[in-house]
Amino acid sequence: MIDALQYEFMRNAVLAAVFASLIFGIIGSFVVVNRLVFLAGGIAHAAYGGIGIAFFFGIPYIYGTIGVSLAAAFLMTAVAIKAKERSDIFIGVLWAVGMAMGVILLDLTPGYHSDLMSYLFGSILAVPAADIWWMCALGGITLIVTVAFYRDILAISYDAEFAKLRGVPVNLLYFIFIALVAVSIVFIIRMVGLILVIALLTIPPYIAEKFARSLMMMMVLSVLFSLIFNLTGLWISYSYDLTSGATIIMVAAAGFFLSLGVRFAASRIKKWRKKSAHRAAGA
Repeated sequence: MIDALQYEFMRNAVLAAVFASLIFGIIGSFVVVNRLVFLAGGIAHAAYGGIGIAFFFGIPYIYGTIGVSLAAAFLMTAVAIKAKERSDIFIGVLWAVGMAMGVILLDLTPGYHSDLMSYLFGSILAVPAADIWWMCALGGITLIVTVAFYRDILAISYDAEFAKLRGVPVNLLYFIFIALVAVSIVFIIRMVGLILVIALLTIPPYIAEKFARSLMMMMVLSVLFSLIFNLTGLWISYSYDLTSGATIIMVAAAGFFLSLGVRFAASRIKKWRKKSAHRAAGA
């Protein structure tokens, strides 16, 4: 892996993995704690419509996809706030419409587009240097917003109604973080693809949640786990010539099931110790 860093594309891939870990570790923790995984999935799949628009009109991928993702994110969030009990239906509709629009526009676009598979399954080794700068800026914005509004984020995540009573701008913060989710997804699609992006958004925070005692600790652990999964998956994909996005997700999935096994074993040991203590007390 060290030898591979002599190549520019590998250095770009490592930097992309680092910034993606920072962004998704923080944003993913907010998504998991607030149970917004389905909404994030809707945004990710609606983003495919942006890819279709970008190809059809010949505009840069970033602008077309970010525009559609933000529009879908704001619509979904507005519905989730106003009609929470029916929001899943609306999200599902936008999810399907975004995918369908992307497919149709790509069908209408003349020529063969060989890089479309990279949007579906990702290719961290093909992340351009320009995207690294975008991700660096997004990582900085994410950090600033999180630090500036951490107390409000904490209040929203555990009791949104009480946060409103305290004067916390709940709806505004939801829109800000959902916007960050939408923009983050656009860049991470380059790494792991549209189909797998939600796994990277949710697996590290889910694992971190089980070992953290606070939201801040959860975010830090999530960033750490995400970084481990990304770099390990990148190394394995490079060493064995595998698809990088899928390999990263499989490493994350292995970490997920390992964490479940550790927690199960720990609970069994705890129960065994309690039984042993009761027996010893009875004797």
